[in-house]
Order: sequence, then structure tokens, then C-alpha cells
Amino acid sequence: MPCLNEVDTLATCIRKVQTAMAEHRISGEVVIADNGSTDGSPAIAASMGARVIHVEARGYGSALTGGIAAARGRYVLMGDADDSYDFAELPRFVEKLREGHDLVQGCRLESGGGRILPGAMPFLHRRWGNPMFSSAARSWFGAPIHDVYCGMRAFTKDHYASLDQRCTGMEFATEMIVKSSLGGARMAEVPITLHPDGRQSHAPHLRTFRDGWRTLRFLLVYSPRWLFLMPGLLLITVGLVGYALALPRVTALGVAFDAHTLLFASLSIICGYQAALFGLLSKVFAVSEGLLPPDPRIQRLTRRLTLERALAIAILVMVLGVLLLLLAVLQWGSRDFGRLDYADTMRLVIPGVTLTALGFQSILAAFFISVLALARR
Repeated sequence: MPCLNEVDTLATCIRKVQTAMAEHRISGEVVIADNGSTDGSPAIAASMGARVIHVEARGYGSALTGGIAAARGRYVLMGDADDSYDFAELPRFVEKLREGHDLVQGCRLESGGGRILPGAMPFLHRRWGNPMFSSAARSWFGAPIHDVYCGMRAFTKDHYASLDQRCTGMEFATEMIVKSSLGGARMAEVPITLHPDGRQSHAPHLRTFRDGWRTLRFLLVYSPRWLFLMPGLLLITVGLVGYALALPRVTALGVAFDAHTLLFASLSIICGYQAALFGLLSKVFAVSEGLLPPDPRIQRLTRRLTLERALAIAILVMVLGVLLLLLAVLQWGSRDFGRLDYADTMRLVIPGVTLTALGFQSILAAFFISVLALARR
């Protein structure tokens, strides 16, 4: 249990754990990861036979990291010390682990069979934040869970060691779910009942909007597809549609698509291509650093699209762009470098600038990917 000034509820939580283990003959220990309490919580824990680990680095994730590292059991169950979780349900988690699961996640939400007692969870968390982030975890990462925020969960010590967790704050719990899902871990979900926070001396540590943003940020960072690739492809598609309308000078519903449309379409393509490249670069970097598991699609792409091939394609695109720009200059020269019909000239200049920029971006990206590949080897 992570602990930061939990004098109101810590003894109750420890007692529930000890009773559950004794009644079901589970051999174990209670580890309290104290994160700088000043209210006497560590002394209470020690007097009840719990092992107190003092974790200096502040943060929910830091406390859990220290406590889990100190735990000596084959299985680890983590849960908050605010008496919102009923540790009498511990045996159900242990049973799932003994069945061969790597991670057993508690579920408080009705969608996963859980139950929330009146006053136990704020309305915004229950109806919007938690379901939304849990849905994102399922759709983006294939996590078979309905309550990504539930802090009561159990896992094998070996599985935890394989995750190499990095987060030190509230994102710690989400990181565990995401990495377990991406790594193909055997996961199960246990419906539980959430009780009202039993603390009276201070408010809950959770901050709705701050921690919600941190969770969203983490999910996006761990999903380059949704952070970079999909928005990039959307922008590229919009830009190509603009080109398809502007190049033949289509007029539809009284709207004439011409050079001005090309300009906006090019902006969309350049920004979209940059976003898509960032998605690819982020994916390669994350895999090379062990943040994400290897992706067979990326491996196939890097094998087929070698540095030399990527450079050849990028240079070809850049040369086409430069040729269009040269044609525009020649057109200008044919008119003694005087005034031009910008509607016609821009039909050369805008695609030329766009292709030149895309080619140059591709050259830089090709070399950068090669640098990342060298680091991975």
C-alpha cells in the first residue's frame, strides 16, 4: 500500500489484509510504502506487524515502485490505504493469479460488473473520465479491462519486472495496463465494490483535471498512431482532395477552386506529412528504447525501405519540386521578369514548393531513422 498521511484508515486496511490472508491460508506480508508521512502512519503500520518501506522520491508511482521492489512474495497485490477498497476481496485476485494470469485488474464500474457505493466516486469520474480513458485503453491498446484507474490489482512479480515501468506519478497504474496489453500478458478482471473514502483529516490526493490530463497525455504518447499518424493521414487526405479540386479548376455550388485552394491544400499536406513522419519516428524510437514492444509492420517497412531506397525516393520527389519551380522561373523569364498571372504561376510554384519540402523532410527522416536503428542494434 502506498501511504501518505493515512492515519485515519491505515490500521483498518492492514487489519483487513491480515484477516483475509489468515482466513484463506495465504502466506504473505503487508508492505507499506511510506512516501513522507508526518502524521504517525509508519508507526501505526509497524505496530501492527506490517513492513514499512520509506520511499524518498515523491509520487504515487514512486511509492509503488519502492514497495513492489521490496515485496518478497511471488504475487503482489497493490491497493490504496484510504479504505475505499475492501481487502477482504484479496483471495479472488490470488485465485486468478494461481490460474495462470499475469495481471488481475479490479473493476469498480458497472460496465465490468463492479459496484460503486453512494459517495464513493465523483459523478464526473464515474460517468465520463474513467469510462472514456478505459475505452481508449481497450480500443487503442487492446486492454481487456473496463476500469483503467482502479488501483486495486494483483500481478506476478516476474511480470512486473518485465514491464520496466518508468512513470512516477498517477500514470503508473495506466502504464502497467498499457504495457501489459502491448506485451500480450494474460489479464483478467475481478469486479469489486468501491467504498467511500474513509479519510477525514485531508482531502483525496487525486486531482480531477490535472490527473485526467496526465492520463490522456500518457495514452497519446504511448500511441503514436493516434497522436501523430491518424491526424497526419487525415490532413494529407484533405490536402489531396483540395488538389483534386484545384488542379482542374473545379467549380461546385458556385465555389471556384483555384490557386488559393492549392495553397491551403499544400499546407494541409505538409503538416499532415510531418505528423505522419513523427508517428513513424516515435514508433521506432519507442521500440528501440523498450517503451513499446517490437512492431512487425515497422520491422517489415524498415527492411524493405532501406536508407538508400528512401533517399532515392526523397531525392526524386525533391527534384520534381525543383523542376516545377524552375518552370515557374522560366515562365517569369518569358515575360521579361515582369508582372505575372499569379493564378497560373502559383499552379507551378505551390506544387513545386510542396514537393521540395516533402522531399527534404523525407531525406532528414530517412537519416534519423537510420540513427535510431543503429542505437537499437
